[in-house]
Amino acid sequence: VPKGPGPYFYISGSNGAGLVSIYCQRRGWQRIYDNRRQDYALKWCEIKCRETYYHFKEGEQLLYQIPNNSVLTSKIGLLSCLREQERVMKKVGRSSNSKLLKMEEFFPESFRLDLKDERNAFFEICKEEQIWICKPSCSNQGRGIFLLKNPAAANTLQAKLHSSERDLPSKRVQCRAPQARIVQRYIHQPLLLEGKKFDVRSYLLIACTAPYVLFFAQGYVRLTCTSYDAMSDDLTVHLTNQYMQKKNSLYSQLKDETVWRMEHFNSYVNEKFTKTDGLPKDWVFTVFTKRMQQIMLQCFLAAKHKLDRKLGYFDLIGCDFLIDENFKVWLLEMNANPALHTDCKVLRDIIPAVVYESLDLVLEIFNKCLKGRSVLPLETRCHFVLLYNEDAADLGQKRLLKLRPRLCMGRYLRPHTDSASYFGHSPTKEMDASSKKLGCSKRKVALLPKKTCQQTVS
Repeated sequence: VPKGPGPYFYISGSNGAGLVSIYCQRRGWQRIYDNRRQDYALKWCEIKCRETYYHFKEGEQLLYQIPNNSVLTSKIGLLSCLREQERVMKKVGRSSNSKLLKMEEFFPESFRLDLKDERNAFFEICKEEQIWICKPSCSNQGRGIFLLKNPAAANTLQAKLHSSERDLPSKRVQCRAPQARIVQRYIHQPLLLEGKKFDVRSYLLIACTAPYVLFFAQGYVRLTCTSYDAMSDDLTVHLTNQYMQKKNSLYSQLKDETVWRMEHFNSYVNEKFTKTDGLPKDWVFTVFTKRMQQIMLQCFLAAKHKLDRKLGYFDLIGCDFLIDENFKVWLLEMNANPALHTDCKVLRDIIPAVVYESLDLVLEIFNKCLKGRSVLPLETRCHFVLLYNEDAADLGQKRLLKLRPRLCMGRYLRPHTDSASYFGHSPTKEMDASSKKLGCSKRKVALLPKKTCQQTVS
């Protein structure tokens, strides 16, 4: 039990726990370990459960992960939202909002295997010699993923699903239905880096839900350990995430080579493809980055009306993109609770900056909302790019009326008088002296705003 009046923070799970703990303790906050306590200022939970949200006090506390973020971060949830958006755009006419892309421009052709009509439609068209990838809807780290490389494999899956569907109603004992899955057309001609398959992990920060304020942050490139072969049965050739690459026998030798900085990626593309493929210089930080931002925003707009909204909810979502050999950008998936581990050199420079600036922005915006102030300008933004700022003029006033009396708002975030830190001040000033110890890089990313970073740990 911590001594002193707080503020208090609670962390459940190990993902990002060390970084969040450092961040909060630098402000004089104290960690508590009882999930039943209701007097926390910040709760960071990697697993969503009823207890996590039951005692949440809107306008007084901060809570990591929007309760129903699965509408964005599950395979079926995202697919459903994008399809609904596509249907609406066809009805109203896409010309009325030309900024929205067609699904086929950024999302691989997909089918839901939990719906009979879609399942049958898929098995009708997969009789050709093409590769498809089958994914569980709510899993991550590559768990449960397998490839369908030929019609025989598809026929085997079809028979298995048919058998499960036929036997399930006849069983008298209670049993669980098969896990919902989607199947996607595999991008079998990806762009390669040094002969290896790769994808790009970037971040979407939903810093506030009432009003919505969204940011984009550059991440890093993830490469496989071995050269690409579309027909290989080794999943570590096809899936780039670290959880899967650790299963490769070469990982211990090549660990630091499986993650590239975006600057390294940009230099490689400039050197290898600018002349041969007619790409503009710094394609990675211009065309590619803008397309990632456009796709992220479009996905959010497709799901925003379904997300739970309370002042204090925030989320950091990992977005994975693949580039094919024609330099077309594909969204592979969006992930809740993205990995925040720092087990290689590049990640030790990138991940702390992402976590610290995310919390900086969440705190600043929350504080401004409590005071009825405009979100902009932002004092703590450094590397992040503002994607979306909802017009809060009316929304904020309406929501504030529903909250508790003004004097109670933010009470758990109100530091005690003898604390050296103050919630209303830029918290990163106190962390500047220790930023070197945390392994944080102060180098800026190309094409991001050229404002100084003195108030932000990066």
